[in-house]
Amino acid sequence: MTTARSRFIAAAFDHGQVPTIACFNKASTALGVDFDRLIAALQKFVDQYFVPVWGTPARLVKTTGFRKGAWALAFLDRADVANALGYHDLTPDGLPLSKVFVQTTLEVKQKVSVTACHELAEMLVDPAINLAAAGAGNVFYAYETADAVEEVEFAIDGIAMSDFVYPAWFEAFRKPGSAQFDYAKKVRRPFQILAGGYMSVFKNGKWTQIFGSPAKARRFRREDRRGHRSTYRGRIQRMRRSDLSPKATT
Repeated sequence: MTTARSRFIAAAFDHGQVPTIACFNKASTALGVDFDRLIAALQKFVDQYFVPVWGTPARLVKTTGFRKGAWALAFLDRADVANALGYHDLTPDGLPLSKVFVQTTLEVKQKVSVTACHELAEMLVDPAINLAAAGAGNVFYAYETADAVEEVEFAIDGIAMSDFVYPAWFEAFRKPGSAQFDYAKKVRRPFQILAGGYMSVFKNGKWTQIFGSPAKARRFRREDRRGHRSTYRGRIQRMRRSDLSPKATT
């Protein structure tokens, strides 16, 4: 077991061990997919699709709330409801927490399963939300693995999952077409953003977004982005732990 784990890339949290991720649904709105089947598909995504590329394993478990010592993937109605219930930026233990806002996702005609896969992939690669890669022109690209391709999807056991970029996407020395840059093979070069994608970048002394198309920029600005991982860039020192109370855990 030790030999196998030595091939994995250690993340910013839980060095040297495979994190457990507590998956729980507190949304009052139907997800559009069976929750047990969704967790099973997400585990298959991690094991068979993501780990061979990124080396970031995880064990997903269905729970009714936060679990001590575990990361979390919480399904909630909306950002304002989440804050009212005490779900903030980290788990009560100060570990990574990703939130899937079900009502918000469905309102913009997106699939909950794709959003969940997107959030999971990005949490596994950059759990501390503090990594970036240098591109041309002194621009730094956030180490987000799904944003640039976020409107491309594929299916696992009939459940839609999110496309994700490969490590080569962040490597400026790569020539166009010289490597695989994303799972769906839609990307041809480093730092390419597809028409339905965007990326958080650091330039001119601040974090901002760039878009793959004007249409994506318009859609993005209409969305409720509160609680999204990208909103934490540059302010991780102010991230709050979630409440450990009957409102936030059972």
